Amino acid sequence: MSVESVASGNKKTHVRYIILLIIFIITAVNYADRVTLSIAGTEVSKSLGLDVVDLGKIFSAFGISYLLMQLPGGWLLDRFGTIKVYTYSLFFWSFFTLVQGFVGWFPVAYAVGSLFLLQFLLGFAEAPAFPANARMVAAWFPTRERATASSIFNAAQYFSLAIFSPFLGWLTYAWGWENVFVVMGVIGFVLTLFWVKFVRNPLDHPGVSASELDYIEQGGAVVNMDQAKSKKGKQGPQWNYIRQLLSSRMMLGIFFGQYFLNTITWFFLTWFPIYLVQEKGMSILKVGMIASIPAMCGFCGGILGGVVSDNLLKRGFSLTAARKIPIVCGMILASGIILCNYTDNNFVVVALMALAFFGKGFGALGWPVIADTAPKEMIGMCGAIFNIFGNVASIVTPLLIGYLVKNLHSFNSALIFVGCSALMSMLCYLLVVGEIKRLEFKKV
Repeated sequence: MSVESVASGNKKTHVRYIILLIIFIITAVNYADRVTLSIAGTEVSKSLGLDVVDLGKIFSAFGISYLLMQLPGGWLLDRFGTIKVYTYSLFFWSFFTLVQGFVGWFPVAYAVGSLFLLQFLLGFAEAPAFPANARMVAAWFPTRERATASSIFNAAQYFSLAIFSPFLGWLTYAWGWENVFVVMGVIGFVLTLFWVKFVRNPLDHPGVSASELDYIEQGGAVVNMDQAKSKKGKQGPQWNYIRQLLSSRMMLGIFFGQYFLNTITWFFLTWFPIYLVQEKGMSILKVGMIASIPAMCGFCGGILGGVVSDNLLKRGFSLTAARKIPIVCGMILASGIILCNYTDNNFVVVALMALAFFGKGFGALGWPVIADTAPKEMIGMCGAIFNIFGNVASIVTPLLIGYLVKNLHSFNSALIFVGCSALMSMLCYLLVVGEIKRLEFKKV
């Protein structure tokens, strides 16, 4: 379909915001599907006779396949395009979520293996999602709006934790654990239909006007990202491109910055409730309510960080300054988690934790920076490598904090570790990244 036929007329449209809304909703469901087993885990264990070791093995399956599939997922995105790969990804992760609701039909002896396999396949199917989000933002949004757009889809993870956790808990209580998986799977199938019907690349979308297309293209959006691939026979990224990517000081600074940033996330996802119970003596019921406070603060910080960054850009700040200022401010706030070691007041502890997660969200501009810097030949692969570095923290952080708490008999050193990780993320951007600009490959 030609640009002229797609963008006929000169009326002003805002199709990119509809695309962003759909991405936000899908990303929130993506995270909800990840934590579904965590929410229903106690009832699943009782029903299937699983112990904590069994559950630990099953939980590990998602992270293993998610990391293993990042590079292949990025390669698939760059070879076949965002729309097609995301369609299959969304359909199959919804399918694997739904099927987990029927594990109770199998003999108990096969329960562990069945859930492990389905969680492994869930991670396999979800792996392309965030790199695909980055590609969609790079294709649909000009540079001056990119941080806000990326921050919105990235903030969906906090929104999901705050909204879906109590919803899934209620479903487990009211309908039984099996139906939790079925409901989430059906929601995913509905979203797949929405994706297929309403989402296109800019040059292929029938609703985008000539003025909007011109605005985003002139502003730096890579509107022909997938069209350019098709003209070249859809060849995958070359290995010398990957070598150049991993030898770029700017990209390595961004990658390691994301690893240190995600250390904060995984503290809150894994050890924060246990910290409140064991270190601060709160009840489980109280922890369940309090744990959603940092998530909502992270959501607000995530949105605000992108808005501030784009406003700085519109006010004449350079791209480098507009991205780094919120990152530096956010990481300084996040490092304040260390101050929890110096108070016994639970209200102050929760306030400091909420401020730290707000700061983490405010400074979490890694995805817009990837959209700004990734070479146009392999935005999907670049996002996948970025995601690999970030998700290594999902393995390192829980293990290291567990070791520190076990051997030092308190969370003090663990909070210092998390706070220092925030400062290390800041230093990666200040001392390593340098000027933020799109990386251009040297042709070999």
